[in-house]
Amino acid sequence: MQNEQSKALNIGLWVLQILAAAAFFMAGGSKLAGAPEMVQVFEKVGMGQWFRYLTGILEVGSAILLVIPALSGLGALILVPVMIGAVITHLAVIGGNPAPAIVLLIFVAIIAWFRQDRTRRLLVR
Repeated sequence: MQNEQSKALNIGLWVLQILAAAAFFMAGGSKLAGAPEMVQVFEKVGMGQWFRYLTGILEVGSAILLVIPALSGLGALILVPVMIGAVITHLAVIGGNPAPAIVLLIFVAIIAWFRQDRTRRLLVR
């Protein structure tokens, strides 16, 4: 029974990892490509376009980490503060619907929590 639960959890986590990786790869890619909507959003944020590039790099880089088994927890852990910042930015600065950012925050928090053993192994080396 334990093994079946463990296998089901692993499958569920992989589904979340793949969905999150796709979402972050697309979102980060649009930031790095200079999509007009992203340029406007980061203009409203007021920290300069360098912050759009930084966010895009963190998102694309972490998306790649999410699909590498040994690094998936680290990728999710990097994205947790990114998404906390996105939620706060939606609520306090740019407006709009924060629900997508909240959902992605929940996804990466779940992945980071359940993949923490992998992340610990990286840090102990």
